[in-house]
Amino acid sequence: MYIRKGYKDMIKNLIFDVGGVLFDYRWKEMFMDYGLDEDNAIRVGTQMFNDPDRTWDIFDLGIKSDEEIADIFCKKYPGDEDVIRWFIRHGEYMHVPRPKVWKKVHELKQKGYKIYILSNYPESLFNKHTEYADFMDDIDGLMVSYMIHKAKPAEDIYKALCDKYGIDRSESIFFDDRAENVEGAVKFGMKSVKILSEQVLLDELDRF
Repeated sequence: MYIRKGYKDMIKNLIFDVGGVLFDYRWKEMFMDYGLDEDNAIRVGTQMFNDPDRTWDIFDLGIKSDEEIADIFCKKYPGDEDVIRWFIRHGEYMHVPRPKVWKKVHELKQKGYKIYILSNYPESLFNKHTEYADFMDDIDGLMVSYMIHKAKPAEDIYKALCDKYGIDRSESIFFDDRAENVEGAVKFGMKSVKILSEQVLLDELDRF
């Protein structure tokens, strides 16, 4: 955690990552829905998300189509081609809502806080995951990696959000589940909190 007691009186802008913050993910269960056993579900998911060439990070940047990303993965892991293509085409089965968090975000919006999203996401998955998400009705703006082909923790994406909406970074706090993204926000001049669980986030929002 990178904040001090008493900081909340300075805060006007609440900035949220999406995955691991406003949503949970069920990627292992999704592979098992396809028909893999647990060990193979973990194996395929791990090789995709921890790919040494950072292919999923390229996906987030929005510089290649879904099919192009699938082609890259399938060329590297040909034995898993069918499940890889199914997984990339059916991202609507991956996310898990956090309605308690969404309710809290709505309450904070009503109190006068500005609500923003700052997240790394490919366009197709972002649209599928947020289509029916209540928090989208409460946001004042968003910056997603596919929009500018830049991703956290690079300073460019934090700056792009602030520049687009005239946000004062010193009056902002950012919630993210990854240490490197929290550190990127702090380096940029934002207060930031690493979110380890849904309950941690609820407790932090209760401060406001």
